[in-house]
Amino acid sequence: MLPHPKQSLNFGVKRREVFGWALYDFANSGYTTVVLTAVFNAYFVGVVAGGADWGTLAWTLALGLSNAIVMVTMPVLGAWADIRAAKKRLLVLATAGCVLATSLLALAGPGDLWLAVAAIVLSNVCYAWGESLIAAFLPELARREAMGRVSGWGWSFGYFGGMLTLGLSLAYVIWAQGQGQSAAQFVPVTMLITAAVYALAALGTFLLLRERAVAQDVPAGTVARSAWLRLVQTWHESRRYEDFSWLLLCSVCYMAGIAVVIALAAVYAEQVLGFQQQQTMMLVFLVNIASAVGAFAFGYFQDRIGHRPALAITLWGWVLMTVLAVLATTHAVFWAAAVVAGLCMGSSQSAGRALAGLFAPADRLAEFFGLWTFAVRLSAIVGPITYGLVTFATGGNHRIAILATGTFFLAGLVVLRRVDVARGTAAAQAAA
Repeated sequence: MLPHPKQSLNFGVKRREVFGWALYDFANSGYTTVVLTAVFNAYFVGVVAGGADWGTLAWTLALGLSNAIVMVTMPVLGAWADIRAAKKRLLVLATAGCVLATSLLALAGPGDLWLAVAAIVLSNVCYAWGESLIAAFLPELARREAMGRVSGWGWSFGYFGGMLTLGLSLAYVIWAQGQGQSAAQFVPVTMLITAAVYALAALGTFLLLRERAVAQDVPAGTVARSAWLRLVQTWHESRRYEDFSWLLLCSVCYMAGIAVVIALAAVYAEQVLGFQQQQTMMLVFLVNIASAVGAFAFGYFQDRIGHRPALAITLWGWVLMTVLAVLATTHAVFWAAAVVAGLCMGSSQSAGRALAGLFAPADRLAEFFGLWTFAVRLSAIVGPITYGLVTFATGGNHRIAILATGTFFLAGLVVLRRVDVARGTAAAQAAA
């Protein structure tokens, strides 16, 4: 029997506030679904870059640059947010930046390489900042024994936001193609649709979500210095947070593989199996349905069997997905791989966020989630750029590139064996 939602929440937390928190996952999922996964990535390679051999590498390098910026900035922003109790204020600014930059993508047409790169870098940086800041609210809302299921609520609800944005975009694409329009005409409109859904849904988060942190007594002129000192202190105490460190390394490994799927699945489908734009969007729509089911159901399963075994199951699922994708010669087999990817995507990302919440001291949530974001963004550099380099070195052989991606999931399984959940949770509670 499933526990009542109120039994999963900390004292004083209302269900409408958790809804507001989950609504941000709903808001920003359209960005990853339409911009990074289903539409703009393939548009960038095929239209903006004109189908050039360097197109895939240019796309992965743009994502790599944005993720490098996040790696450098987010841990300090997280520490600053803890000191100033400013998670919500920074979340508003990050959201506005992503919405604006996504709108600018609508101006990128054939040959507008530098405009497209600048807009994708800015939008992805702001998206990642927002993703880290909203995650830092999780331990304030959920009880430790319910971290997995509450995280799963957010991830699963988020995929419905991705489906809404993708569905609206798909409807417009079908209409536009019926009018004889080209991708250069209808893709920019899908960027505006994505920005609008993001902005409107995020308003609910800003209205319902509370900032529970209390600003620390630090002089205004020394906040930045204090944030750096907090990070240095955490580095020196890394042995104390051994399991959090292993989790970060594990996240770098398996999230590198997931980053490839998010950033390049549409490119693989179109370049290897000849999918058309409409077919690719339908494929990603199916992935979102499977991801929503996987994230919601797996959250409860994760709390029941344990976080580490649950994450291990999803990583083996990713290995299966890789094998299917490599062997796929028909659309049907690739559709099957997509379903497996969807089931694993929401559950593995939700499991990682829940573990980070368990290992984060209560008074340093944004800082630790900033470090978690550092690991996730490092993976988003390593994975897609590795894929891009392999395709470049093999003359565009995407099958070899996706096979190389499978090694990231196997490496994640190896590192996960070093994570001790009970020890990591005890260290976080002792620090707080």
